[in-house]
Amino acid sequence: MTEKQRKLDERYLRMARIWAENSYCQRRQVGALVVKDKMIISDGYNGTPSGFENVCEDDNNVTKPYVLHAEANAITKLARSNNNSDGATIYITASPCIECAKLIIQSGIKRVVYGEKYRLTDGIDLLKRAGIEVIYMDVNSEK
Repeated sequence: MTEKQRKLDERYLRMARIWAENSYCQRRQVGALVVKDKMIISDGYNGTPSGFENVCEDDNNVTKPYVLHAEANAITKLARSNNNSDGATIYITASPCIECAKLIIQSGIKRVVYGEKYRLTDGIDLLKRAGIEVIYMDVNSEK
């Protein structure tokens, strides 16, 4: 990877972290940006479906089962637009779960850059198996 690409990846990942602040989730705020040809073509953050209350956790602080992940929101938002994600990069503040990994594969995204590791690696493993370039950027080591 070139130094220029590394700097771009860091910037877009920082932007995804800022976008995550839009989430109403208390336990964890996650953001995602889909970038193609140096243009942001979609964005998303974790939260409830459109028209639902903006409360992600139940009374026991457990995430409600219908909360959408940031990647799923960004990819489904793309489906409603005139853009397509063939060959794009998705920047995610946290590593994708297996369900989101499947969506990423099917959407034609070719690179995944993420900033926090999750205890389960099945999503990352599936992406690598599909030949998608996966890059972890330690958010704690950035300036």
